[in-house]
Amino acid sequence: MGMKRFLMITGIVVALLVVVLAAVPFMVDPNRFRPMLEAKLSDAMARQVQLGDLKLSILRGSVTASDLSIADDPAYSKAPFIKAQSLAIGVELWPLIASRKLHVTGLTIEQPQIALIQSPDGEWNFSSLGGKQKPRPARTAPEPTPGEKQDLDLSVNLIRITGSELSLGMTGARARPLVLRDVNIEVKDFSAASEFPFTLKAKVAGGGSIALDGKAGPINAADTAASPLSATLKIDSLDLAGTGIAQHAPALAGIFSITGSVRGDGTVAHIQGQVKAEKLRLAREGTPATRPVEFDFALDHNLRRRSGRLSRGDIRIGSAPAALTGTYAPQGDSYSLNMTLDAGKMAVDELSAMLPAMDVVLPHGSSLRGGTASAKLSVEGPVDRLVTAGTLSLDNTTLANFDMGRKLSFIAALAGIKTSSDTAIQTLGAKVQYGPDGGHVDNLQLIVPSIGNLDGAGTVSTSNDLAFQMRATVQSMTVPFTIQGPATDPAFRPDVKGMAKQELNTLTGPEGVKGLLKGILGGKKQQ
Repeated sequence: MGMKRFLMITGIVVALLVVVLAAVPFMVDPNRFRPMLEAKLSDAMARQVQLGDLKLSILRGSVTASDLSIADDPAYSKAPFIKAQSLAIGVELWPLIASRKLHVTGLTIEQPQIALIQSPDGEWNFSSLGGKQKPRPARTAPEPTPGEKQDLDLSVNLIRITGSELSLGMTGARARPLVLRDVNIEVKDFSAASEFPFTLKAKVAGGGSIALDGKAGPINAADTAASPLSATLKIDSLDLAGTGIAQHAPALAGIFSITGSVRGDGTVAHIQGQVKAEKLRLAREGTPATRPVEFDFALDHNLRRRSGRLSRGDIRIGSAPAALTGTYAPQGDSYSLNMTLDAGKMAVDELSAMLPAMDVVLPHGSSLRGGTASAKLSVEGPVDRLVTAGTLSLDNTTLANFDMGRKLSFIAALAGIKTSSDTAIQTLGAKVQYGPDGGHVDNLQLIVPSIGNLDGAGTVSTSNDLAFQMRATVQSMTVPFTIQGPATDPAFRPDVKGMAKQELNTLTGPEGVKGLLKGILGGKKQQ
Protein backbone atom coordinates (compact mmCIF):
# COMPACT_ATOMS: atom_id res chain seq x y z
CA MET A 1 0.00 0.00 0.00
CA GLY A 2 2.91 2.32 0.76
CA MET A 3 4.32 2.03 -2.77
CA LYS A 4 0.89 2.50 -4.31
CA ARG A 5 0.33 5.65 -2.27
CA PHE A 6 3.79 6.95 -3.21
CA LEU A 7 3.12 6.45 -6.90
CA MET A 8 -0.26 8.16 -6.56
CA ILE A 9 1.26 11.18 -4.83
CA THR A 10 4.04 11.35 -7.44
CA GLY A 11 1.51 11.30 -10.24
CA ILE A 12 -0.50 14.09 -8.62
CA VAL A 13 2.64 16.23 -8.22
CA VAL A 14 3.65 15.68 -11.86
CA ALA A 15 0.14 16.55 -13.00
CA LEU A 16 0.21 19.72 -10.94
CA LEU A 17 3.57 20.69 -12.42
CA VAL A 18 2.25 20.15 -15.94
CA VAL A 19 -0.79 22.28 -15.15
CA VAL A 20 1.38 25.02 -13.64
CA LEU A 21 3.77 25.04 -16.60
CA ALA A 22 0.85 25.10 -19.00
CA ALA A 23 -0.69 28.00 -17.09
CA VAL A 24 2.48 30.09 -16.81
CA PRO A 25 2.17 31.61 -20.31
CA PHE A 26 -1.30 32.81 -19.31
CA MET A 27 -0.16 34.11 -15.93
CA VAL A 28 2.90 35.92 -17.32
CA ASP A 29 2.27 38.11 -20.33
CA PRO A 30 5.73 38.82 -21.91
CA ASN A 31 4.26 41.70 -23.90
CA ARG A 32 4.27 43.75 -20.69
CA PHE A 33 8.05 43.74 -21.05
CA ARG A 34 8.06 44.70 -24.73
CA PRO A 35 8.25 48.52 -24.37
CA MET A 36 11.03 48.16 -21.82
CA LEU A 37 12.84 45.57 -23.93
CA GLU A 38 12.57 47.75 -27.05
CA ALA A 39 13.87 50.75 -25.09
CA LYS A 40 16.80 48.83 -23.62
CA LEU A 41 17.76 47.30 -26.96
CA SER A 42 17.43 50.68 -28.67
CA ASP A 43 19.69 52.25 -26.06
CA ALA A 44 22.22 49.45 -26.37
CA MET A 45 22.34 49.65 -30.17
CA ALA A 46 21.84 53.40 -30.52
CA ARG A 47 19.17 52.57 -33.10
CA GLN A 48 15.40 52.37 -33.01
CA VAL A 49 14.43 48.74 -32.28
CA GLN A 50 10.89 47.48 -32.79
CA LEU A 51 9.56 44.07 -31.78
CA GLY A 52 6.41 42.25 -32.79
CA ASP A 53 4.08 40.29 -30.54
CA LEU A 54 5.95 38.43 -27.78
CA LYS A 55 5.19 34.84 -26.78
CA LEU A 56 6.63 32.82 -23.91
CA SER A 57 7.85 29.25 -24.48
CA ILE A 58 8.36 27.41 -21.19
CA LEU A 59 9.92 24.31 -22.72
CA ARG A 60 12.51 26.33 -24.62
CA GLY A 61 12.98 28.90 -21.91
CA SER A 62 12.58 31.74 -24.35
CA VAL A 63 10.47 34.67 -25.38
CA THR A 64 9.90 34.97 -29.13
CA ALA A 65 9.02 38.05 -31.12
CA SER A 66 7.06 37.67 -34.34
CA ASP A 67 9.01 40.49 -35.96
CA LEU A 68 12.24 42.46 -35.52
CA SER A 69 13.28 45.74 -37.08
CA ILE A 70 16.45 47.73 -36.35
CA ALA A 71 16.66 51.13 -38.00
CA ASP A 72 19.55 52.10 -40.25
CA ASP A 73 21.65 55.22 -39.95
CA PRO A 74 19.44 57.82 -41.72
CA ALA A 75 22.50 59.11 -43.57
CA TYR A 76 22.63 55.80 -45.46
CA SER A 77 19.11 54.47 -45.82
CA LYS A 78 15.54 54.86 -44.63
CA ALA A 79 15.06 51.10 -44.91
CA PRO A 80 15.80 48.98 -41.82
CA PHE A 81 19.40 47.99 -41.15
CA ILE A 82 18.13 44.55 -40.02
CA LYS A 83 14.73 43.12 -40.86
CA ALA A 84 13.85 39.67 -39.48
CA GLN A 85 10.71 37.59 -39.23
CA SER A 86 11.44 36.31 -35.74
CA LEU A 87 13.60 36.93 -32.69
CA ALA A 88 14.06 34.42 -29.88
CA ILE A 89 15.21 35.80 -26.53
CA GLY A 90 16.64 33.29 -24.07
CA VAL A 91 15.43 34.03 -20.52
CA GLU A 92 15.87 32.70 -17.00
CA LEU A 93 12.47 31.24 -16.15
CA TRP A 94 12.45 31.37 -12.38
CA PRO A 95 13.03 35.15 -12.06
CA LEU A 96 10.35 35.62 -14.71
CA ILE A 97 7.82 33.42 -12.88
CA ALA A 98 8.64 34.36 -9.32
CA SER A 99 9.33 38.09 -9.56
CA ARG A 100 8.34 39.14 -13.08
CA LYS A 101 12.00 39.94 -13.90
CA LEU A 102 13.25 39.38 -17.45
CA HIS A 103 16.88 38.20 -17.42
CA VAL A 104 18.08 37.91 -21.03
CA THR A 105 20.74 35.22 -21.55
CA GLY A 106 20.70 34.79 -25.32
CA LEU A 107 19.43 36.20 -28.60
CA THR A 108 18.63 34.26 -31.78
CA ILE A 109 17.66 36.14 -34.93
CA GLU A 110 16.31 33.94 -37.70
CA GLN A 111 16.57 34.72 -41.42
CA PRO A 112 17.30 38.44 -41.13
CA GLN A 113 18.15 40.64 -44.09
CA ILE A 114 21.14 42.86 -43.30
CA ALA A 115 22.50 45.62 -45.55
CA LEU A 116 26.08 46.78 -44.88
CA ILE A 117 26.81 50.04 -46.72
CA GLN A 118 30.07 51.99 -46.86
CA SER A 119 30.35 55.68 -47.74
CA PRO A 120 33.12 57.05 -50.01
CA ASP A 121 34.99 58.34 -46.94
CA GLY A 122 35.21 54.77 -45.62
CA GLU A 123 32.59 54.93 -42.86
CA TRP A 124 30.05 52.09 -42.61
CA ASN A 125 26.37 52.33 -41.78
CA PHE A 126 27.04 50.16 -38.72
CA SER A 127 29.84 52.45 -37.50
CA SER A 128 27.39 54.21 -35.17
CA LEU A 129 25.77 50.95 -34.02
CA GLY A 130 26.04 50.82 -30.25
CA GLY A 131 27.62 54.28 -30.12
CA LYS A 132 26.43 57.58 -28.78
CA GLN A 133 23.28 59.04 -30.21
CA LYS A 134 20.90 61.90 -29.70
CA PRO A 135 18.29 61.41 -26.96
CA ARG A 136 15.04 59.89 -28.17
CA PRO A 137 11.58 60.68 -26.86
CA ALA A 138 10.68 58.61 -23.82
CA ARG A 139 8.62 55.52 -24.56
CA THR A 140 5.24 54.94 -22.98
CA ALA A 141 5.28 51.73 -20.94
CA PRO A 142 2.54 50.16 -18.78
CA GLU A 143 2.67 51.19 -15.16
CA PRO A 144 3.77 48.35 -12.86
CA THR A 145 1.22 47.07 -10.41
CA PRO A 146 1.69 48.11 -6.77
CA GLY A 147 4.55 46.28 -5.10
CA GLU A 148 6.00 45.15 -8.45
CA LYS A 149 9.30 46.25 -9.94
CA GLN A 150 10.19 45.77 -13.58
CA ASP A 151 13.75 44.70 -14.24
CA LEU A 152 15.78 43.77 -17.30
CA ASP A 153 19.21 42.10 -17.26
CA LEU A 154 20.93 42.35 -20.65
CA SER A 155 23.84 40.01 -19.94
CA VAL A 156 23.94 37.99 -23.19
CA ASN A 157 25.81 34.69 -23.09
CA LEU A 158 25.02 33.70 -26.66
CA ILE A 159 23.94 35.56 -29.79
CA ARG A 160 22.96 33.63 -32.90
CA ILE A 161 22.03 34.92 -36.34
CA THR A 162 20.88 32.11 -38.61
CA GLY A 163 19.89 31.88 -42.28
CA SER A 164 20.71 35.53 -42.90
CA GLU A 165 21.15 37.31 -46.21
CA LEU A 166 23.86 39.96 -45.99
CA SER A 167 24.76 42.48 -48.69
CA LEU A 168 27.87 44.66 -48.84
CA GLY A 169 27.78 47.75 -51.02
CA MET A 170 28.64 51.43 -51.27
CA THR A 171 26.49 54.53 -51.29
CA GLY A 172 25.86 55.82 -54.80
CA ALA A 173 27.78 52.94 -56.40
CA ARG A 174 26.66 51.63 -59.78
CA ALA A 175 28.15 48.21 -59.10
CA ARG A 176 25.98 45.50 -57.63
CA PRO A 177 26.73 44.66 -53.99
CA LEU A 178 28.41 41.47 -52.83
CA VAL A 179 25.73 39.18 -51.38
CA LEU A 180 26.24 36.49 -48.75
CA ARG A 181 23.51 33.92 -48.21
CA ASP A 182 22.79 31.34 -45.50
CA VAL A 183 24.89 33.47 -43.16
CA ASN A 184 25.24 31.94 -39.71
CA ILE A 185 26.91 34.03 -36.99
CA GLU A 186 27.49 32.96 -33.41
CA VAL A 187 28.83 35.21 -30.64
CA LYS A 188 29.57 33.86 -27.15
CA ASP A 189 29.90 35.78 -23.88
CA PHE A 190 29.18 39.07 -25.60
CA SER A 191 30.30 42.19 -23.80
CA ALA A 192 30.85 45.54 -25.41
CA ALA A 193 33.66 46.27 -22.95
CA SER A 194 35.76 43.14 -23.56
CA GLU A 195 36.91 40.68 -26.21
CA PHE A 196 34.45 37.97 -27.24
CA PRO A 197 34.68 34.92 -29.55
CA PHE A 198 32.67 34.65 -32.76
CA THR A 199 32.22 32.47 -35.83
CA LEU A 200 30.77 33.28 -39.24
CA LYS A 201 29.91 30.90 -42.07
CA ALA A 202 28.23 31.89 -45.33
CA LYS A 203 27.73 31.06 -48.97
CA VAL A 204 28.64 33.71 -51.53
CA ALA A 205 25.98 34.42 -54.15
CA GLY A 206 27.49 33.55 -57.51
CA GLY A 207 29.80 30.83 -56.21
CA GLY A 208 31.91 30.13 -53.16
CA SER A 209 31.82 30.00 -49.38
CA ILE A 210 33.49 31.91 -46.55
CA ALA A 211 34.27 31.12 -42.92
CA LEU A 212 35.69 33.30 -40.13
CA ASP A 213 36.59 32.05 -36.65
CA GLY A 214 38.13 34.38 -34.10
CA LYS A 215 37.66 37.11 -31.53
CA ALA A 216 36.44 40.70 -31.67
CA GLY A 217 36.16 43.59 -29.26
CA PRO A 218 36.09 45.52 -27.13
CA ILE A 219 33.57 47.53 -29.15
CA ASN A 220 34.81 50.96 -30.18
CA ALA A 221 32.12 53.32 -28.85
CA ALA A 222 32.96 56.01 -31.41
CA ASP A 223 33.02 53.68 -34.43
CA THR A 224 31.83 50.09 -34.17
CA ALA A 225 33.51 49.26 -37.50
CA ALA A 226 36.87 50.24 -35.97
CA SER A 227 36.70 47.60 -33.23
CA PRO A 228 39.69 45.23 -32.95
CA LEU A 229 39.39 41.81 -34.56
CA SER A 230 41.54 38.72 -35.08
CA ALA A 231 40.41 35.61 -36.93
CA THR A 232 41.32 32.78 -39.23
CA LEU A 233 39.91 33.02 -42.73
CA LYS A 234 38.90 30.31 -45.18
CA ILE A 235 37.34 30.92 -48.59
CA ASP A 236 36.51 28.03 -50.92
CA SER A 237 35.80 28.08 -54.66
CA LEU A 238 35.11 31.81 -54.93
CA ASP A 239 34.02 32.67 -58.48
CA LEU A 240 35.40 36.16 -59.18
CA ALA A 241 33.12 36.80 -62.15
CA GLY A 242 29.98 35.16 -60.81
CA THR A 243 30.08 36.93 -57.46
CA GLY A 244 30.72 40.34 -59.00
CA ILE A 245 33.98 40.85 -57.10
CA ALA A 246 35.79 41.45 -60.40
CA GLN A 247 33.04 43.54 -62.03
CA HIS A 248 35.35 46.58 -62.10
CA ALA A 249 38.02 44.46 -63.80
CA PRO A 250 36.09 42.45 -66.43
CA ALA A 251 39.31 40.98 -67.80
CA LEU A 252 39.88 39.11 -64.52
CA ALA A 253 38.17 35.78 -63.85
CA GLY A 254 38.87 32.54 -62.04
CA ILE A 255 38.04 30.32 -59.08
CA PHE A 256 39.89 31.33 -55.91
CA SER A 257 40.44 29.48 -52.63
CA ILE A 258 42.09 31.29 -49.73
CA THR A 259 43.34 30.24 -46.31
CA GLY A 260 44.86 32.79 -43.99
CA SER A 261 44.39 35.13 -41.07
CA VAL A 262 43.22 38.67 -40.46
CA ARG A 263 44.19 40.91 -37.57
CA GLY A 264 42.75 44.38 -37.27
CA ASP A 265 43.51 47.10 -34.73
CA GLY A 266 40.56 49.22 -35.77
CA THR A 267 42.54 51.24 -38.29
CA VAL A 268 44.55 48.77 -40.36
CA ALA A 269 43.78 45.14 -41.12
CA HIS A 270 46.83 42.90 -41.50
CA ILE A 271 45.91 40.01 -43.80
CA GLN A 272 48.15 37.16 -44.84
CA GLY A 273 47.68 33.72 -46.30
CA GLN A 274 47.74 31.55 -49.39
CA VAL A 275 45.65 31.76 -52.55
CA LYS A 276 45.07 29.01 -55.08
CA ALA A 277 43.63 30.30 -58.35
CA GLU A 278 42.17 27.87 -60.88
CA LYS A 279 40.89 28.62 -64.39
CA LEU A 280 42.57 32.02 -64.08
CA ARG A 281 42.03 34.57 -66.82
CA LEU A 282 43.95 37.86 -66.92
CA ALA A 283 42.85 39.34 -70.27
CA ARG A 284 39.38 40.02 -71.65
CA GLU A 285 39.96 37.84 -74.73
CA GLY A 286 42.05 35.30 -72.85
CA THR A 287 41.06 31.72 -72.12
CA PRO A 288 41.20 30.09 -68.66
CA ALA A 289 44.60 28.74 -67.67
CA THR A 290 44.90 24.97 -67.45
CA ARG A 291 47.41 25.11 -64.60
CA PRO A 292 46.60 26.50 -61.12
CA VAL A 293 48.45 29.52 -59.79
CA GLU A 294 49.48 29.74 -56.14
CA PHE A 295 50.00 33.04 -54.37
CA ASP A 296 51.41 33.62 -50.88
CA PHE A 297 50.62 37.14 -49.73
CA ALA A 298 50.76 39.65 -46.90
CA LEU A 299 49.01 43.02 -47.08
CA ASP A 300 48.04 45.92 -44.86
CA HIS A 301 44.59 47.35 -45.62
CA ASN A 302 43.47 50.73 -44.30
CA LEU A 303 39.87 50.20 -43.25
CA ARG A 304 38.69 53.76 -43.68
CA ARG A 305 40.72 54.80 -46.74
CA ARG A 306 40.13 51.41 -48.44
CA SER A 307 43.74 51.54 -49.63
CA GLY A 308 46.56 49.16 -48.91
CA ARG A 309 50.04 47.85 -49.51
CA LEU A 310 50.93 44.38 -50.74
CA SER A 311 54.23 43.79 -48.96
CA ARG A 312 54.61 40.16 -50.04
CA GLY A 313 53.17 38.49 -53.10
CA ASP A 314 55.00 35.31 -54.07
CA ILE A 315 53.52 33.80 -57.23
CA ARG A 316 54.12 30.16 -58.19
CA ILE A 317 53.07 28.62 -61.49
CA GLY A 318 54.25 25.10 -60.90
CA SER A 319 57.89 25.64 -59.98
CA ALA A 320 58.11 29.00 -61.79
CA PRO A 321 58.42 31.82 -59.18
CA ALA A 322 57.62 35.53 -59.41
CA ALA A 323 57.06 38.37 -56.93
CA LEU A 324 54.28 40.96 -57.01
CA THR A 325 54.38 43.94 -54.62
CA GLY A 326 52.94 47.44 -54.52
CA THR A 327 49.96 49.52 -53.47
CA TYR A 328 46.28 49.98 -54.33
CA ALA A 329 43.83 52.79 -53.64
CA PRO A 330 40.18 53.56 -54.42
CA GLN A 331 39.39 55.48 -57.58
CA GLY A 332 35.68 56.21 -57.81
CA ASP A 333 33.76 52.95 -57.59
CA SER A 334 36.87 51.02 -58.61
CA TYR A 335 40.53 50.77 -57.62
CA SER A 336 43.84 51.93 -59.01
CA LEU A 337 47.02 49.83 -58.80
CA ASN A 338 50.69 50.67 -58.59
CA MET A 339 52.43 47.30 -58.62
CA THR A 340 55.75 45.76 -59.65
CA LEU A 341 56.16 42.24 -61.02
CA ASP A 342 59.65 40.77 -60.74
CA ALA A 343 60.20 37.35 -62.29
CA GLY A 344 63.61 35.84 -62.84
CA LYS A 345 64.47 32.64 -64.68
CA MET A 346 60.95 31.20 -64.75
CA ALA A 347 60.73 27.82 -66.47
CA VAL A 348 59.13 28.39 -69.86
CA ASP A 349 57.42 25.00 -69.81
CA GLU A 350 55.58 26.03 -66.62
CA LEU A 351 54.84 29.54 -67.83
CA SER A 352 53.45 28.40 -71.20
CA ALA A 353 50.23 27.26 -69.54
CA MET A 354 49.52 30.90 -68.58
CA LEU A 355 49.97 32.42 -72.05
CA PRO A 356 46.36 31.82 -73.20
CA ALA A 357 45.08 33.39 -69.94
CA MET A 358 47.06 36.56 -70.76
CA ASP A 359 45.87 36.47 -74.41
CA VAL A 360 49.44 35.95 -75.61
CA VAL A 361 49.05 34.39 -79.08
CA LEU A 362 51.71 32.30 -80.83
CA PRO A 363 51.73 31.29 -84.52
CA HIS A 364 49.14 28.63 -85.23
CA GLY A 365 50.27 25.16 -84.12
CA SER A 366 53.44 26.40 -82.42
CA SER A 367 54.50 26.35 -78.78
CA LEU A 368 57.40 27.43 -76.58
CA ARG A 369 59.51 24.64 -75.14
CA GLY A 370 62.39 24.70 -72.71
CA GLY A 371 64.49 27.59 -71.50
CA THR A 372 63.71 30.37 -69.06
CA ALA A 373 61.80 33.65 -69.05
CA SER A 374 62.47 36.80 -67.01
CA ALA A 375 60.42 39.95 -66.55
CA LYS A 376 60.61 43.23 -64.73
CA LEU A 377 57.25 44.98 -65.16
CA SER A 378 55.22 47.78 -63.65
CA VAL A 379 51.43 47.45 -63.49
CA GLU A 380 49.69 50.80 -63.06
CA GLY A 381 46.33 52.50 -63.48
CA PRO A 382 42.64 51.73 -62.91
CA VAL A 383 41.97 48.00 -62.78
CA ASP A 384 39.87 48.17 -65.96
CA ARG A 385 42.54 50.15 -67.88
CA LEU A 386 45.83 48.81 -66.59
CA VAL A 387 49.09 49.64 -68.33
CA THR A 388 51.88 47.09 -68.08
CA ALA A 389 55.40 48.25 -69.00
CA GLY A 390 58.96 47.01 -68.58
CA THR A 391 61.37 44.44 -69.97
CA LEU A 392 60.95 40.82 -71.03
CA SER A 393 63.50 38.21 -72.01
CA LEU A 394 63.64 34.57 -73.12
CA ASP A 395 66.79 32.46 -73.03
CA ASN A 396 67.60 29.13 -74.66
CA THR A 397 64.07 28.29 -75.69
CA THR A 398 62.53 26.80 -78.83
CA LEU A 399 59.52 27.95 -80.81
CA ALA A 400 58.41 24.46 -81.81
CA ASN A 401 56.52 23.84 -85.07
CA PHE A 402 57.49 27.21 -86.49
CA ASP A 403 60.08 27.49 -89.28
CA MET A 404 61.41 31.06 -89.20
CA GLY A 405 64.00 30.16 -91.82
CA ARG A 406 61.24 29.39 -94.30
CA LYS A 407 59.47 32.65 -93.41
CA LEU A 408 62.74 34.45 -94.21
CA SER A 409 63.47 32.49 -97.38
CA PHE A 410 63.72 35.76 -99.32
CA ILE A 411 67.12 36.10 -97.63
CA ALA A 412 68.12 32.47 -98.14
CA ALA A 413 69.61 33.07 -101.62
CA LEU A 414 72.01 35.59 -100.13
CA ALA A 415 72.80 34.04 -96.77
CA GLY A 416 72.19 30.33 -97.16
CA ILE A 417 69.72 30.10 -94.24
CA LYS A 418 68.87 26.56 -93.26
CA THR A 419 65.24 25.71 -92.69
CA SER A 420 63.94 23.59 -89.82
CA SER A 421 60.57 22.63 -88.41
CA ASP A 422 61.51 24.35 -85.13
CA THR A 423 63.19 27.67 -84.40
CA ALA A 424 65.82 27.61 -81.66
CA ILE A 425 66.11 30.96 -79.86
CA GLN A 426 69.30 31.75 -78.01
CA THR A 427 68.12 35.10 -76.65
CA LEU A 428 65.08 37.33 -77.03
CA GLY A 429 64.83 40.64 -75.20
CA ALA A 430 62.52 43.63 -75.54
CA LYS A 431 61.11 46.67 -73.87
CA VAL A 432 57.31 46.38 -73.84
CA GLN A 433 54.24 48.39 -72.95
CA TYR A 434 50.71 47.07 -73.17
CA GLY A 435 47.49 48.89 -72.32
CA PRO A 436 43.83 49.15 -73.31
CA ASP A 437 44.75 50.38 -76.80
CA GLY A 438 47.29 47.67 -77.58
CA GLY A 439 50.99 47.15 -77.16
CA HIS A 440 54.32 48.65 -78.20
CA VAL A 441 57.54 46.66 -78.46
CA ASP A 442 60.81 48.58 -78.61
CA ASN A 443 64.45 47.55 -78.75
CA LEU A 444 63.58 44.00 -79.77
CA GLN A 445 66.76 41.91 -79.88
CA LEU A 446 66.55 38.33 -81.13
CA ILE A 447 69.40 35.87 -81.67
CA VAL A 448 68.49 32.79 -83.72
CA PRO A 449 71.65 30.70 -84.31
CA SER A 450 70.35 29.21 -87.56
CA ILE A 451 69.67 32.68 -89.01
CA GLY A 452 71.61 35.40 -87.19
CA ASN A 453 70.71 38.53 -85.27
CA LEU A 454 67.31 40.18 -85.67
CA ASP A 455 66.27 43.50 -84.19
CA GLY A 456 63.48 46.03 -84.53
CA ALA A 457 60.28 47.43 -83.06
CA GLY A 458 56.56 47.37 -83.66
CA THR A 459 53.03 47.25 -82.32
CA VAL A 460 50.50 44.60 -81.31
CA SER A 461 46.83 45.55 -81.64
CA THR A 462 44.14 44.53 -79.18
CA SER A 463 43.11 41.88 -81.73
CA ASN A 464 46.71 40.57 -81.86
CA ASP A 465 47.59 41.97 -85.28
CA LEU A 466 51.34 42.61 -85.71
CA ALA A 467 53.06 45.55 -87.40
CA PHE A 468 56.86 45.36 -87.00
CA GLN A 469 59.82 46.90 -88.78
CA MET A 470 62.76 44.52 -88.47
CA ARG A 471 66.33 43.98 -89.63
CA ALA A 472 68.18 40.70 -90.04
CA THR A 473 71.97 40.77 -89.82
CA VAL A 474 73.20 37.67 -91.61
CA GLN A 475 76.87 37.07 -92.43
CA SER A 476 77.70 40.77 -92.17
CA MET A 477 74.70 41.62 -94.36
CA THR A 478 71.78 43.66 -93.00
CA VAL A 479 68.40 43.05 -94.60
CA PRO A 480 65.30 45.07 -93.56
CA PHE A 481 61.93 43.28 -93.51
CA THR A 482 58.45 43.60 -92.02
CA ILE A 483 56.24 41.31 -89.97
CA GLN A 484 52.55 42.00 -90.46
CA GLY A 485 49.18 40.33 -90.01
CA PRO A 486 47.62 38.20 -87.29
CA ALA A 487 49.96 36.71 -84.71
CA THR A 488 48.55 33.28 -85.54
CA ASP A 489 49.87 33.52 -89.12
CA PRO A 490 52.29 36.45 -89.50
CA ALA A 491 53.64 37.43 -92.92
CA PHE A 492 57.40 38.11 -93.28
CA ARG A 493 58.15 40.35 -96.28
CA PRO A 494 61.30 42.15 -97.47
CA ASP A 495 61.31 45.91 -96.95
CA VAL A 496 62.50 46.83 -100.44
CA LYS A 497 62.45 50.58 -99.95
CA GLY A 498 64.22 50.40 -96.66
CA MET A 499 66.81 47.99 -98.06
CA ALA A 500 67.49 50.11 -101.12
CA LYS A 501 67.97 53.19 -99.01
CA GLN A 502 70.28 51.31 -96.69
CA GLU A 503 72.42 49.73 -99.39
CA LEU A 504 72.80 52.71 -101.72
CA ASN A 505 75.56 54.05 -99.56
CA THR A 506 77.57 50.81 -99.72
CA LEU A 507 76.99 49.44 -103.19
CA THR A 508 79.12 50.64 -106.13
CA GLY A 509 77.07 51.10 -109.26
CA PRO A 510 73.66 50.17 -110.57
CA GLU A 511 74.57 46.54 -111.30
CA GLY A 512 75.13 45.91 -107.60
CA VAL A 513 71.70 47.25 -106.69
CA LYS A 514 70.12 45.31 -109.56
CA GLY A 515 71.80 42.09 -108.51
CA LEU A 516 70.74 42.48 -104.88
CA LEU A 517 67.11 43.12 -105.75
CA LYS A 518 67.06 40.19 -108.15
CA GLY A 519 68.43 37.89 -105.49
CA ILE A 520 65.79 38.97 -102.98
CA LEU A 521 62.76 39.13 -105.28
CA GLY A 522 63.60 36.35 -107.67
CA GLY A 523 62.74 33.47 -105.35
CA LYS A 524 59.34 32.15 -104.51
CA LYS A 525 57.36 34.46 -102.21
CA GLN A 526 56.95 33.08 -98.70
CA GLN A 527 54.52 34.11 -96.01
